[in-house]
Amino acid sequence: MRSADLRKKYIEFFKARGHVEIPSAPLVPENDPTTLFTSSGMQPLIPYLLGQKHPLGKRLVNSQRSFRAADINEVGDTCHTTFFEMLGNWSLGDYFKQEQLPWILEFLTQGLKLQKDKLFHIFYYGVDKNWWSRSGEPASMPSGEPGGPDSEVFYDFGPSASSGQVHECHPNCQCGRFMEIANSVFMQYQKMGDGSLKELSQKNVDFGGGLERLVAVTEKTPDVFKTDLFIPMITILEHVSGKTYGSVEAETRAMRIIADHIKGAVMMMADGVLPSNKAQGYMLRRLIRRSLLYGRKLGLLKDLTYIVKLVEPVAAIYESAYPAVVEKAAEIKLLLQEEALRFGKTLERGLSEFEKATDSELNNLFAFNLFQTYGFPLEITEELYKQKGKTVDKKNFEHIFQAHQALSRRAAKGMFAGGLADHSKQTSRLHSAHHLLLAALQKIVDSTIHQRGSNITVERLRMDFNFTRKVTLEELKKVEELVNGKIKEDVKVERVEMPREEAEKVGAQMEFGHKYPDRVSVYFMGPRDHYFSAEFCGGPHVTHTGEIGHFKILKEESAGSGIRRIYAALSTP
Repeated sequence: MRSADLRKKYIEFFKARGHVEIPSAPLVPENDPTTLFTSSGMQPLIPYLLGQKHPLGKRLVNSQRSFRAADINEVGDTCHTTFFEMLGNWSLGDYFKQEQLPWILEFLTQGLKLQKDKLFHIFYYGVDKNWWSRSGEPASMPSGEPGGPDSEVFYDFGPSASSGQVHECHPNCQCGRFMEIANSVFMQYQKMGDGSLKELSQKNVDFGGGLERLVAVTEKTPDVFKTDLFIPMITILEHVSGKTYGSVEAETRAMRIIADHIKGAVMMMADGVLPSNKAQGYMLRRLIRRSLLYGRKLGLLKDLTYIVKLVEPVAAIYESAYPAVVEKAAEIKLLLQEEALRFGKTLERGLSEFEKATDSELNNLFAFNLFQTYGFPLEITEELYKQKGKTVDKKNFEHIFQAHQALSRRAAKGMFAGGLADHSKQTSRLHSAHHLLLAALQKIVDSTIHQRGSNITVERLRMDFNFTRKVTLEELKKVEELVNGKIKEDVKVERVEMPREEAEKVGAQMEFGHKYPDRVSVYFMGPRDHYFSAEFCGGPHVTHTGEIGHFKILKEESAGSGIRRIYAALSTP
């Protein structure tokens, strides 16, 4: 079954059962600095799972585009991808297990025509497997995190799909015979500060089914890269390399990694992420460079811009679901080409450093430096070492890597601490200041300015916006004065739910490229008939601007071609 047909069939199945379709949230979480990417369908719905009323009701359904950086080292097998779509349906305190489980079985067996004897979902593993939260089992959950027991569904491809390992096979083993395709989470608990689990005020259903895997099982293949979601990209890689997918394992793995990573990169850029050395931009750059390194396995060394040819098939795959990819295809091609040419020089330097190194210098620390400085994955370094009769001690390399990760986490802790997910007073003040800043930029600098990204921590706010030149010091001063003027006026901040069309008519600002439901939440700063600021937003905010405190612009800089960035902070009101 083609992916577009399966996506539509799933959404229509649950709409027929009283669910309202909601749009996919952006890949970069809106005003949530606690995580780099949206990695699950439930992530944008956390406030509603915790009890806040959703404007569209208690039964929701959608297909959420997602990215999981944690899976990057797993990519290359038949079923792992970094970018994926998660089909989801939710009950926010409405129905529960007795409705959800029969519905999922009905969709799989009648909607997708899967054989019932190929499905396993009554299989107990214990809390390490039969529990879901974003952070894993209960002991790993941070305070405030929701979670609950789950019911996973596995598809059995039969003994022939097994890797041949000698062991007692079961649904959750990793031999390749079984593939997890769906998971119903009964989200009814919240982790408390004392480590205990408290029953939520409502019992929720949070279902997630990977579109890529569901398409694969309808095609009776354990390889998601043999579906229409990847075949067009694989075909191009076969053509430019002269290699055949499936003939040589190392080459096949390389094709999977390149196809996955470039798709993820394209989808990130369609959501406004630009290559850089920080946050989301760093992960984007890593995907592109890792793809180019694996191109060496296919003999693709002379012209690294071959990755540009993969943009069109990605745009075609998601043309109906995510039209922004088509709209931005030309821009994405240019960005990929620039990155490929830039990394080509870095790749040459890295290989040059390797060739100059003596045998005694080819140790684990040197291998890590190739990874950290030049972006060489361990697999590539191992291949280079092998050519010189050397090996990499993987355990020692991993030890060096984990020391580095610990330092990075400590460095990033301040950046991501206390984000909007905790609805703290300080982030609410900065969030409201963020709205005032956008309105002031439009009034002082250029009325066509729109937000292109944001990041808010307890210490400061960051806003990215479209603009082709540097904002002058005089303009920044006027913007700052206007924001502080509105804070001094202590104007009312009001949240209003209204039809999307009405919100658009009154001129409420919206996130570029973001799809909104028919009914939206709008925050007005000032009277609705002559407001200072109005934005589509889910909150939280202060109730009056006087609560914000004194506003100060810290820095203005370039964040990429046609994108400027402002950092600002607040003093105590």
